[in-house]
Amino acid sequence: MAQGRERDESHSVAIGASLSVRWVQGFPKQNIHFVNDSTFCYPCGNFIIFINIETKKRTVLQCINGIVGVMATNIPYEVVAFSDRRLRPLIYIYNFPGLTRRTKLKGNVLLDYTLLSFSYCGTYLASYSSLPEFELALWNWELGVILCKKSQPGVDVSQMTFNPMNWCQLCLSSPSAVTVWTIERCNQEHYLKAKSVKLPMEDGSFFNETDVIFPQSLPKDLIYGPVLPVSAIAGLVGEEAETFRPKDDLYTLLHPTMHCWTPTSDLYIGCEEGHLLMINGENLKATVLSKMEDGTPNIGRSHISPVTMVYQKGGVLASGIDGFVYSFLIKDTNYKVEDFLEIEEPVEHLIFSPSYKMLLIQTDKGSVYIYTFGEEPTFEKILEACDGKFQATDFITPRSEYCMTLTASGEVCIWDIEDGLCASRIYLKIPATVLACSPSSLSAAVGTKDGFVHFLDVRNVESPQAVHKAFLSESPVQHLLYDQRGMYLLVGTSEGYIFVINAKPSSLFQILGFIEIGKGILQISTVSLLEKDIVKVMVLYPLPDTGRSRLEIFTLPKIIPQVSASFADERGRLRDELIHKFVYEIEHTLSSAVLNFQSNRIYGFCNQVPYICSYLLPEKEHGGVCILKPYQKVQSKQYGSGMLSLSPHGLWLITIAKCGILCVRDIHTLEVFARCRSHSHQGHGIQSVRISMDGQNILVNGRNDSTLVNLRWRRFGGHLANEILEYNQQLLTFLTNIMDEENDYLSITQRDSLVLESASEHTIHENRRSSTDSSQEELVQVGNTEAIPWIQQKSQEAIKKEVKLFSNKRKEIKRKIKALAKTVLDMMEENEAVDNIAKLEQQEFGLDLEELERLHHKSEEEVAKIRKDVEMQNLAKRYLAELIKEECWNSMAVKGRALKCFHIPYVVENFPMKERTDEELKELKRVVQQKKIEAECLKLRKEIVEVQSAITMVKKHHEEEDEEEEEDGTTKDTNLPNYLLGSLSTDFRVHTSLLSSQLELHSREEKINQIILLKDIIYKVKTTFNSEFDAAYKQKEFEIARVKEKNVRIQEIILDLELEESVWQPEFEDCEKPERTLVVKSSEITAHKHINPWQKSKTELLVAHEMEQSLLTRGSDARRRALMDMMGGVLEVKKEDILRMVIPQPAFMAKPDALWSEEERKQFKEYEKKVKDLNEERDKYRKSLEAEMKKLQNSIQENTQNFDEHLKKLFERRVKAEMVVNQEELKINNLVFSLLLDEEISSRETFLNNYLTRKQEEKSQTAEVVRKSREDLDVYKEHYDNLLAEDKVLDRSFKKEFSEIPSHQVDILYKLFKRRPRIHRQKVHADTTSLVPFGERPGSGKLNKDAFAQLMKAMDDLDNINNMPEGLDPSVWEHFCVTRRAKVENEQKVKQKAAGLMEMVAFLRRRTEDDERVQQEIEKVLHELVLLQEDKVKFQLNLTIQILLKQGQVELENFQFLLEYPDAILINKNIIEDLNSVIRTQGQKKVASMMESKNVHKGIFQIEWEHKKMEMEMEDLNQKAWDIQMLFFSRDRQKFLNEPNYETLIAIQIGIMEQTIAVLDKTHKKNVENCKKLLKKLGRCSSQKDVANYTLSCSLREELVAVSERKDICNAVGSKLTCEKIAKERYENMMQQQKLTKISKEQAEQISILQAEVERLRMKTFPALVQM
Repeated sequence: MAQGRERDESHSVAIGASLSVRWVQGFPKQNIHFVNDSTFCYPCGNFIIFINIETKKRTVLQCINGIVGVMATNIPYEVVAFSDRRLRPLIYIYNFPGLTRRTKLKGNVLLDYTLLSFSYCGTYLASYSSLPEFELALWNWELGVILCKKSQPGVDVSQMTFNPMNWCQLCLSSPSAVTVWTIERCNQEHYLKAKSVKLPMEDGSFFNETDVIFPQSLPKDLIYGPVLPVSAIAGLVGEEAETFRPKDDLYTLLHPTMHCWTPTSDLYIGCEEGHLLMINGENLKATVLSKMEDGTPNIGRSHISPVTMVYQKGGVLASGIDGFVYSFLIKDTNYKVEDFLEIEEPVEHLIFSPSYKMLLIQTDKGSVYIYTFGEEPTFEKILEACDGKFQATDFITPRSEYCMTLTASGEVCIWDIEDGLCASRIYLKIPATVLACSPSSLSAAVGTKDGFVHFLDVRNVESPQAVHKAFLSESPVQHLLYDQRGMYLLVGTSEGYIFVINAKPSSLFQILGFIEIGKGILQISTVSLLEKDIVKVMVLYPLPDTGRSRLEIFTLPKIIPQVSASFADERGRLRDELIHKFVYEIEHTLSSAVLNFQSNRIYGFCNQVPYICSYLLPEKEHGGVCILKPYQKVQSKQYGSGMLSLSPHGLWLITIAKCGILCVRDIHTLEVFARCRSHSHQGHGIQSVRISMDGQNILVNGRNDSTLVNLRWRRFGGHLANEILEYNQQLLTFLTNIMDEENDYLSITQRDSLVLESASEHTIHENRRSSTDSSQEELVQVGNTEAIPWIQQKSQEAIKKEVKLFSNKRKEIKRKIKALAKTVLDMMEENEAVDNIAKLEQQEFGLDLEELERLHHKSEEEVAKIRKDVEMQNLAKRYLAELIKEECWNSMAVKGRALKCFHIPYVVENFPMKERTDEELKELKRVVQQKKIEAECLKLRKEIVEVQSAITMVKKHHEEEDEEEEEDGTTKDTNLPNYLLGSLSTDFRVHTSLLSSQLELHSREEKINQIILLKDIIYKVKTTFNSEFDAAYKQKEFEIARVKEKNVRIQEIILDLELEESVWQPEFEDCEKPERTLVVKSSEITAHKHINPWQKSKTELLVAHEMEQSLLTRGSDARRRALMDMMGGVLEVKKEDILRMVIPQPAFMAKPDALWSEEERKQFKEYEKKVKDLNEERDKYRKSLEAEMKKLQNSIQENTQNFDEHLKKLFERRVKAEMVVNQEELKINNLVFSLLLDEEISSRETFLNNYLTRKQEEKSQTAEVVRKSREDLDVYKEHYDNLLAEDKVLDRSFKKEFSEIPSHQVDILYKLFKRRPRIHRQKVHADTTSLVPFGERPGSGKLNKDAFAQLMKAMDDLDNINNMPEGLDPSVWEHFCVTRRAKVENEQKVKQKAAGLMEMVAFLRRRTEDDERVQQEIEKVLHELVLLQEDKVKFQLNLTIQILLKQGQVELENFQFLLEYPDAILINKNIIEDLNSVIRTQGQKKVASMMESKNVHKGIFQIEWEHKKMEMEMEDLNQKAWDIQMLFFSRDRQKFLNEPNYETLIAIQIGIMEQTIAVLDKTHKKNVENCKKLLKKLGRCSSQKDVANYTLSCSLREELVAVSERKDICNAVGSKLTCEKIAKERYENMMQQQKLTKISKEQAEQISILQAEVERLRMKTFPALVQM
């Protein structure tokens, strides 16, 4: 095995024994690579593993500086390149198979390389780094220099490959983009040029991209100014404007996953969405290939997202996560998918061998398969990976020829120590944690997360078997450790239990007991010497609260298996006094600790500081906790938490740490005598280490790098070797006898364990059935389908014994509890029957006061928690409400409110307004001051001009008059007309003289000042309207108050009149008083208010106190009671009481009137007179009250209607104010839009200037490159011409040099001089040619050198003396050979120079094209700037103004023409009005002449019309006279018209009628008395009639009997005739009834007609009272 010897970090290692890597076991996590046609390699941890496919031989190359980063291989040169992972990483180039370092590449990368790739021809290496550089670099790895590099910040790349047919092309792909880089070379200079591939959208279609910098499809807006690109609208002026796109224009593109090159330099790209793309290598145009569906589609695999892809002839091979390898057969733009291979696992990488005879398939798990092409293809697994990283490892003792590894999924592998090959594996399919091998038998133990320990039989390493399992507890197993002699197996769990198991199979792995330790056990250490019968055990665990570590040491005697029952209690816990348990504490934290073989010293690895300390144990026994002080302290020179372990003979202390370095120290001095860096801190160091019993092999397992390293000794001998070998021999002698006996029990153990498991399950089920009556055992019951841990079984057995022992006492206690429960129930029933005052609370019957208190506290905590949550929610809501109130209410200087009319549905709202800030007022003040200054300056200028012009005047008064007139004209000019002002703000008495004319707003500052002034106008308009609104609001408040005042009187009248009318009471609504919504009334709260007990008692006391006070203040009030009884509570009778007054009846009225005396009759007449007078007064008062109520109601109606009219006008004012505000806001919006457009134009102009600057810089760079390239080309061409001239000179001077010899010999030599040897090329096998798709690739520097060497070798054959012509002097031949060789070498130089010259010419041509393209872009930018400046000037001159037009002045009928004024100009309205007046005058003249000619005809028609009119009026008068004559006029109507005192007459008639009614009343009373007398007579007659009726009823009975007899006779004789007669009579009656009904309907219709006619005639008799 070969290994790299290079070390960049030197370590001081003791001279003598040292450690070296024997083999490394690990599996690929990165892509595998071929080094040659039969060897592939992959990185694993700190190593690169090479595997020969034919011999399966492994070779390891170690990276001394840490974990291997990325890797790449170059097959033609057979070199491998990899990077390390450290700060400022390096790239190493190693030869294969020698594994010697060829070179070391050092760049400027700070953190890490992510990709490496070799070119297929040439000595080029491409590297890509991640954060922070994101740098692509091209190396010449032979020279170790960077040829060129390019940075693209923020771009992550997932794959990087060279074009196999052209090393000048490099493809970099990521999940979002594909970029093809072109490498251009000019002499010795290299340049990188990138070009991105335009990817289609997710559905496979392409979208048309518009030019962001110079868009051509922008619409032209002639009204609102130029339309600019989106970048200018966004305000971008830098480089980001070149690529900016709005969110709506962004589309999701395909996501590339993998790419591969084709022999035609095209690219195939697989996408995550399942599409396959083909990229043209020349123009980089993408084409979406169409999939051809066959008749039998793959169910469930219609969507293939390739993870890896390789090219083959006719298509590609691709694989995904479904475990299939597919063959894509591509033809033109279509492809067909076929199944190629089916793998058991998802495929992660595919790669062909250099000869394309083999296909290597790598799975995501790390397994490697190989598919060999041929007549009979083969498919085999070359590397089988384990399922996950190694959790634990250990040697199979005692010979240590094999070792075992364990993964988290329960996969156990057995490896050969010699070559590291896998001998066998077994899948336990459990969540495994730890592994340990027994020294006393060929068995191993595996711990799981479920608390199981599985025992394996490893007697046959090729077929290990699981023989037994023990379920200890439900907590995970974290530690497994056999003592040195294999007597006991110590199992540590996460809960802090250490179980002691008999390690011998003969005992069936008996569980002896457990010891309870603290949680979080860090390490278990044992000492089991041959000469002693005890096993010393030390356990380390932390004390997080105190920051210390605790050690517990106990002793396990050899005789425990024989007396296990006495050493453990009933629950299986080992007794502390029998195992001699001692507790120690360390004042600082330790990550690891071990006990030496003398059991008098402890070695610990400090956790916080890099020190290894030793602690002496006290010789005397102690009780409690003993504090240990460091005895020896040595710096470990290892960083990170570490672990300690002892060698089998106890003289070596092995330390490992997070740094990945393993150190072997002397136990006495703690000095390091051997060190090896097998892992690195990037992989979190070493997880565990195991040393074989003979000390020759050390297994080191990495924590996160999934690497297992086997270390062996070099130069190991002398005293070190003798000690451990001697101890190993003694231990082997001791263990051999035991192992021979115990191994035979393993097969018995497997059989017996199954029987015992079934028996234990049966026992468990029986125990469950028998323990259902025990309340304690119910607590430990588990499901019937689950196994019970051993610790719970022991607990159940102990409980069962206790139950059996105390069964009688339990029964007695149960009986007493039942009696007590019955007593309590009786007391509760009795409590329910008593009064409330004597009733106890339910909780007072609880006997378990502690439980009651606990429940009470628990409920209080829950209530407090709920209350706190509710309070927090309420607080959040109040905070939100406060924010809303502050923003929408408190911050308003004028609160928003509305006013409603009383009777009509009109609502008027005010303008809510915020207080203007100090900045706004300051800015307004500045603008107003500036405007005033400008006005004064303008006035002074005009005065100066006026004074100069006034000098020529003759008279002074004329000058003054002119000045006054001009001043008046100036004031008129300052006040702009409404139509040019653009709003009706002057109607609200707002001063607008400071506003600039809309025709003068050209500059930005003027527009901003205008906006400020317009905002001030809007504020004033709103303020003006709000003042009017406030006045109306106060008026409504006054009206409502007056209505309330009048309603009080109306309510009194209604009560007096006892009317059932409701009083209309207007009120303010919530919209009129919005502050009501901020106040929550008690009636709005639907939830019941929570009242504390103290609040309730306080309320009751207050109510009782108020009642007492009211009783005291009332007292005895005899005067008030007397007044109430005698006079109704008043001293004077009011008018209102008339309606309620009642005159009491005389007492004699209870007697009949016949018994009244004369005096009584007089009193009755007086009583009637009083009643009559009272009724008259009552009627008069009632009428007066009704009149008063009507007057009040009319007054209320009139006032409210007047207010409604006023509010209606205010509503119109509100509409007008809102119109003014909208007009001003429209002007502001127009100004803001113009400012925004101005900013956009400025942004566009700035961007174009910046872009022009960048392009000019680029132009200078390209011009410089062109100049330099042209100079280099001239120099190179001069060298080429010189070399070509030298070649021609050699050709021409040939005959001169050989002029001394004969001419025929010169001709022969000249022919030989022109002759060139033929180079025999290696013949490529036909099968290889058919398999390799890329064929012969372009020649590289190495191939050119090899060809030149072959040429020189062939020249040696031509220079042989045997080829010399006859008769030629040998000296001349030698001179000829030298000359010919010089000629050949010169020709080769000319060829190389010619190739270089062609490259330089092509490079110059490309640079010239780039320079011309940049020049065209500069011209385009300049043209765009000119157009933009023209648009800017037009925009500044063409202003948007707002004009008020009256209805009817717009003459255009089609609205579409309103927005297009290409030829229109704005002129004064007076010109149009003057022209219209002239036209109107001429039109009036024409109309007048036409009217004169028309009046003649009109007169004739008018006279005829008047004649007809008079005839019709005559007919109407005659008809009216006839109607008057026929008019019905009653006497009452005549009297009403003729009588002047009609009301007096009516009153007289009413009096007569009242007297008549009185007479009729008296007559009625007399008639009543007569009727009563008659009634008495009739009563007497009725009694007589009753007697007569009785007599007749008796005789009637006899007659009825006779009638019934005759009826029977009649029925018997003529019943049939009687029935027919009755039916006939019924039919006739029905017909007659129908006939009468029909007649009645006809008569009813005639009556209705007659009634209508009568009504018409009656109405005709009414007089027509027409007002003349």
